[in-house]
Amino acid sequence: MNRRAVLAGGVALIASRLAAQAPTPAVPRVRRLSPALDQMVLPGSQPEVIATGIRWAEGPLWVEKGKYLLFADPPANIVRRWQRDRPVAVFLDPSGAAGTDPKLVREPGANGLALDAHGRLLIANSGGRSIDRVDLATGKRVVLVDRHAGKRFNSPNDMHVARDGSIYFTDPPYGLEGGDASTLKEQAVNGVYRLRPNGAIELLDGSLPRPNGIAMSPDERRLYVSVSDEKAPRIMVYDLDARGMPRNARVLLDARTLLAGGAPGLPDGMKVARDGTLVCSVPGGMMFMTPEAEPLGLVEDGSPIANCAFGERGAALFMTSGTRVLRLALKPGWQAG
Repeated sequence: MNRRAVLAGGVALIASRLAAQAPTPAVPRVRRLSPALDQMVLPGSQPEVIATGIRWAEGPLWVEKGKYLLFADPPANIVRRWQRDRPVAVFLDPSGAAGTDPKLVREPGANGLALDAHGRLLIANSGGRSIDRVDLATGKRVVLVDRHAGKRFNSPNDMHVARDGSIYFTDPPYGLEGGDASTLKEQAVNGVYRLRPNGAIELLDGSLPRPNGIAMSPDERRLYVSVSDEKAPRIMVYDLDARGMPRNARVLLDARTLLAGGAPGLPDGMKVARDGTLVCSVPGGMMFMTPEAEPLGLVEDGSPIANCAFGERGAALFMTSGTRVLRLALKPGWQAG
């Protein structure tokens, strides 16, 4: 039996255990699936709820200069800010496009958030159908790109900023009412793109039905893309050549078994730790797993956990989970830097 078959069997076993257990309690928890998780999360540590009352929490981003967490609420068209010992506050309103028709645009606000090398805020503007940049010092906002081959994007969802400044991003139709059938949809595909520092825009993969979360390995030799396809939920991995172009596309994690077991959610947002560990949304919650897709641990909240972000100089993992935001303390030193 090859290694991929062994890993697939491990995922199936986890799925069967999740299906057999009692309903997940309202209090979020960490399920330890491997002793290796103890090097990342202190045994006994459990997530805390730090924000509630959100329509759909997305796109967490830690801003070290200022020591605060930003997170998006795409249907409410708001980005909020969390700081320790302070009330959660509105940071951007509107966060995406103002004045959209709800019969045509179901998510007018920002979705994924990131920082560029100069500390400026990057926004996957679902409603505005663009990648935007905001100067956090002045508030000035500019559209970096809103089209490929002369046609408007669908609804940019998530981003990863490479060391050379290139922005890799996904463009599913989730922000459009009706999805692929939307009258606003101009792109023939739901693509994975790269925006280069010189402004050139490239379609990297147009074959995925629902590209969603996106991240790179620490050495930038691998690109990961979540596919939130109900019929074939999965996480893809690509090798990147010297020019940062993907090749050798393959399935890293087939999530059909997890979904069939009744676990909530689909593959969504992800981040990659400094040691290469993936922390990725899967049916059932937020999974810690090796670059070979060996499951290490699962954060459960009883609802889909959409995305995550490291913060507080590696001391915490923040997760956006349905109507609330979670914080999990990490083992000191694992993600420091």
